[in-house]
Formats: sequence, C-alpha cells, structure tokens
Amino acid sequence: MDHDNLLEGRINDLSERAYSNDYLTYTHFLSEGDLAVFHSMLINSGISRHSNVYNGSRYIIYGGHPDSDRNIICFLPGYITEEDFLSSEPLTGDIIKCLHIVPLNQKFADTLSHRDFLGALMNMGIERDQIGDILVKESDAFVFVLSEIAGIIARELSKVRHTSVKCDIVSPSLCTIEPKFTEISGSVASERLDAIVSMVFHISRGKAQDLIRAESVFVNGRTVTSVSSGLNPNDKISVRGYGKFIFDGMGNVTKKGRIYANVKVYS
Repeated sequence: MDHDNLLEGRINDLSERAYSNDYLTYTHFLSEGDLAVFHSMLINSGISRHSNVYNGSRYIIYGGHPDSDRNIICFLPGYITEEDFLSSEPLTGDIIKCLHIVPLNQKFADTLSHRDFLGALMNMGIERDQIGDILVKESDAFVFVLSEIAGIIARELSKVRHTSVKCDIVSPSLCTIEPKFTEISGSVASERLDAIVSMVFHISRGKAQDLIRAESVFVNGRTVTSVSSGLNPNDKISVRGYGKFIFDGMGNVTKKGRIYANVKVYS
C-alpha cells in the first residue's frame, strides 16, 4: 500500500475513533503534500474544507505556532471546542512541545542552519514525522516536536554539528522567532499562478508550468495542477525546491497593460 493510501486509512481511523469514543486523537506531523491528500479526501467526500468536520468529528490543523508549515490534524471530542483547544494547547503543550536549543558557548558556536538541527535530531533516531517546524536565528532554534519525544531529546541532544548545545522544553507560546519576509513587486501578464511563480523565482513561464504540472506547487497546503489557477490575497504558495511566498494581491497596471503583483517571500 502506498504512502497516500496509508495516510488516508490513518486519518479515517483517527477521525472515526474521536467521534465514536469521544476522545481527542491526532496524526503525526504532516507535510504540505500530506495535507493536500487530506484536502483531497474532503473534496472527494463532498465536504467543504471550511466546515472543519470530517467523519462527524470536528478537526483543527495545528503546528504549534501561527505560521506553521508542518502540522498535525487534531480530531476533537465533543467536550473540547476549537476555541478551548487554541487557547490552552499553546500554553500547555500537551500534544506539541517546543524545544529551545542554544549553544553552551555562543562565542565559539557555529552558524547553524535548519538542516543542521534537523540532521542532529534524525541522527538520534527521531523519525521525521515526529518533528514539526524548526525556526532558526543565528545559532538558536525553536523546534516543535510531538510531546512524547520532547523529554528524550532534551536529555540526550548535546551537540549540533561541532557546537555543544543545551536543550530546554518550553511552552510553544514562548517561541520568539518569527518568519522573515522580503516584499517584492513585479509586473506579470495576468493573475495566473504560473505567471506569478515565474516572476517570484525568476524562472521562465514554461518552467513554472512544468513545476505546477509535476505537482510541485502548493497553494494553502493543497496541490494545484492547473497552470491557469488564480490566486487570492493572503494565499500561501510553496514551490518545492524554490521556496515559498504569500500573495498580497495585484497593484497598478502598466502602460503596456501588465499588472503589478505584490508578494512577501519567506527569507
């Protein structure tokens, strides 16, 4: 059975258990592609993704912080509302905990990257689906993980690359690193997805269309395969191998009839 079928079966099982037994269930961390599978399940079942109900169970997509890329799907019991969950979970970290990893000696620390922190965790035998977003600033990192492995990592992680580190479990609400953006504006022939991807990443329109057809472009976590798809303000677009950006909307029209597209590119 392939990955998508296994994922669909797992989601169906968790949602049905939450509904039948009235207790909270949740997936491991899902990638944008995995979430696209879930959104396809909603569409195939005739369910609006805005209803937040699947198999009779209300759900929340949550990653530990407001702008998360990797998320879990939480299926809620009847006694927990979405508002209750979102007000308590960032403080308690019952499901997702946050690890604050800092060098023991900042003066002699390497400049560490997302890849360095991820590599150190996976070298410990931690599976990728137990690790959420890794937010890095210089040599510090906040790492979101499933709560059941947080203690093991905090006790055993002592080095990232050549840098000795300490690792503390903190409330997800204490994460102080926020995504950085570079605002850019460029003229495009139309509001089509392929035109805007071409402008943002400085690639040809044909290359952008190839990426879309190859299912390498995600809009709000969903795979988009139509090159002529339009975008709405605040849509989040991710292009595998290139990066991601937020579409801010269209601006002025040039004398030649081209339109300025405004975006915020993740740094």
